[in-house]
Amino acid sequence: MTARKRELSRADRVLPGLWRLRLPLPWPGVPHVNAFAIAAVDGVVLVDTGLYEPGGLRQLERALDQAGLRLEHVRLLVCTHAHSDHYGLAGPIVERAGCELWMHPNHAHMTKAAQDPERAFERRFEIAAQSGVPADMLAEAREARRGQGFGIAEIVMPDRDLLPGVEVDTDLGTWQVYETPGHAPSHVVLHQPERELLLSGDHLLGRVSLYYDYGYSPDPAGEFLSSLDVVDDLEVQLILAGHGRPVRDAPALIAANRREVAERLDRVRAALATGPRTPYEVVPATLGVDELPHPRLLGWALTETLCYLRHLERLGEATEVADADPALWEAAA
Repeated sequence: MTARKRELSRADRVLPGLWRLRLPLPWPGVPHVNAFAIAAVDGVVLVDTGLYEPGGLRQLERALDQAGLRLEHVRLLVCTHAHSDHYGLAGPIVERAGCELWMHPNHAHMTKAAQDPERAFERRFEIAAQSGVPADMLAEAREARRGQGFGIAEIVMPDRDLLPGVEVDTDLGTWQVYETPGHAPSHVVLHQPERELLLSGDHLLGRVSLYYDYGYSPDPAGEFLSSLDVVDDLEVQLILAGHGRPVRDAPALIAANRREVAERLDRVRAALATGPRTPYEVVPATLGVDELPHPRLLGWALTETLCYLRHLERLGEATEVADADPALWEAAA
């Protein structure tokens, strides 16, 4: 397989006083992440950071330079959630700019894991083994992970909890905070009501792309659906997403996400209707494919499947078979 050529960062002006900073990522199928710089008095509010990896901070500086900015212009750093591509460079940014970090307090899914990255990765392998992933595939996944970093420069705690009622003041107006867990327990969106702008992080992207953190809350899929209701109540003309280009027609995008989740849940229901299955065996049904994904993408798909099984369990439609090893799920009687 030919290695994909890494892109360089760049800045695109979305509106006067608002820039999208397009920062490269090393992940298959996810070539970049967006940070946003918003003019604020004599500097900018920076929303999200990019991933910590070799050259990552330089990529951010390169994008800022194209916008006529420097790290020292950052007056406030806001993270929509604590995933590594949105929070990973928080430490060096705060140190260089001397600014505060604002982030939702439910950030332990990343900050606690970052205290012991090897144990965090090992826990993922344990969940995969318990879910029925074959030993040879686990070994291949371990080998693929070897030498990879965690994507966090250092653990830095927020100076202020980003909760409803907190306002972020900029030259484009005041942004309101809304909690939108599901993709991550720490996820929030920022809404500017007069201009009808939404900084959506990874809650809404230009195309439906589902991911949930598993193991940190009882029902991530249900939380995501409830968060769609939160955003659906807002007046939004332009979505400034964490990946991809800014997009319009928020109601259509919200509806598309709801449909996709409903379709995946139906496929999981159908898989369980044929008899007890391990989560690993349910993965193809979740994705609507005949063959399992490449091992590098299996973790993503398995996490999503586990979240749907837990959601169906809370709905009273699925149950985990007692004492099964590996785990088995079946349709509720």
